[in-house]
Amino acid sequence: MSEAPFLAPDGQTRCAWAGGAPEFLGYHDTEWGFPAGGDVRLFEKICLEGFQSGLSWRTILNKRPAFREVFEGFDFYKVAEFDEGDVERLLLDARIIRHRGKIEAAINNARRAVELVEERGSLAAYVWSFEPEPLKVPEVVATSPASVSLSKDLKKRGWKFVGPTTMYAFMQSMGIINDHSLDCVIRDRVEDERAAFVRP
Repeated sequence: MSEAPFLAPDGQTRCAWAGGAPEFLGYHDTEWGFPAGGDVRLFEKICLEGFQSGLSWRTILNKRPAFREVFEGFDFYKVAEFDEGDVERLLLDARIIRHRGKIEAAINNARRAVELVEERGSLAAYVWSFEPEPLKVPEVVATSPASVSLSKDLKKRGWKFVGPTTMYAFMQSMGIINDHSLDCVIRDRVEDERAAFVRP
């Protein structure tokens, strides 16, 4: 059974989680689920979902400006050039999540992203190729067949911190699926944007 919808200050309902913290409503209404086709944006989100593993999204959202600063705006060509000195520098920066494995994974994944762009033309073309047929009713699940497939393929390519649950959250947030609840006022807006979105 899904949670009761959140009644926002404007008197309209949103997904239940949008009421979980003050920062969530703006993120929910303007970013979450809207289709994204930019390689840097997609790479940023894969990295941030990896950093979020075991933590709350609120923590990551609040630290996102600092993450963007220290990871060169998530330009994966620049991050791919990071070395051990950069790892040590990032481990000393209290503004981000100081987890060696996750920091090293972000750098590794930047290098894998460069390889993937060389092969597929863009990161967007690759991740959107895993878009499933839309469900009429969103499911409250942690993974999906599409997220399992994406996770397996990325791992085969050497990516780290890209498990099926992490990739499901990524697909939700980047609009590859529309998981806004049926009674959420934003759902139809997202669906309109997905309909107009030109798949890469």
